[in-house]
Amino acid sequence: MKIGMIVESLRCPLETGIPRARELGADGIQIYAVSPYLNMLNDPPDKLKALKEIAEKNGLVFSAVCSDLGGHGFSDPPGNPDRIEKTRRIMEASHLFQTNVLTTHIGVVPADRDSKLYAEVVETLRTVGALAVDNGMVLAIETGPESPEQLNQLLVDVDHREIGVNMDPANLVMVQNADAAAAVRLLGKFIVHTHAKDGIHIRDCDPKRVYDAFAEGGFDQLVAETGELFREVELGRGQVDWTDYLNALNEVGYNGFLTIEREVGAHPEKDIAEAVQFLKAEIRKV
Repeated sequence: MKIGMIVESLRCPLETGIPRARELGADGIQIYAVSPYLNMLNDPPDKLKALKEIAEKNGLVFSAVCSDLGGHGFSDPPGNPDRIEKTRRIMEASHLFQTNVLTTHIGVVPADRDSKLYAEVVETLRTVGALAVDNGMVLAIETGPESPEQLNQLLVDVDHREIGVNMDPANLVMVQNADAAAAVRLLGKFIVHTHAKDGIHIRDCDPKRVYDAFAEGGFDQLVAETGELFREVELGRGQVDWTDYLNALNEVGYNGFLTIEREVGAHPEKDIAEAVQFLKAEIRKV
């Protein structure tokens, strides 16, 4: 397994963050398609080529591109044709980075498999899967809004080889209070990319309400109403059992990137540097 890093977690321009990722010990990087530092939908190809050259100069490959665009993903409005078109354009632009993985949150999938909305989500993912085939990509659904069992059923229903999973163990722990290693063993054949993040589950919550709050910019209000629900913490200090988790990834044959993501905290670079060393030590145990 290789160590990756989401460059935006360093909270600095990509031109500065990419070399720093190498200095901190990363083998690869993931970047956001749309962020304060880059917009793959509008920026000229020369800007993307310059970022690729910086990565190559520092011996880094692109583990994935993150195509999160905010809102409710593909679930609201149903089908979300604008999101599909932007995803297609991001897929095309990602060719320059020589990665075939696009990660994203797809929105909260309804639990009722007989509902019209569930059928629309399935059909939308098949449409995106067809675009992925055309562009030599895989769309990797990030874990969190659904239980591992629900996500597994969705992937079985979609039944498309270019729709996979971006495994985020912290999201599963924080929101679902799920066993991340057990999730790997269930979803193993679908996993094409992982995030390395840690967290603590504080109290049970409604995942739909949580992710709707994120999508609508009202998460602080939700916490004000419910109290603290979960907390992202430094790698190795949360409830993810990393030894079991990495062993599970090894069991299912995953040998790709463990891409460090740090979304909170006052000292991200320090946290990320420590995360690299923590992962190296854990990988040696596998």
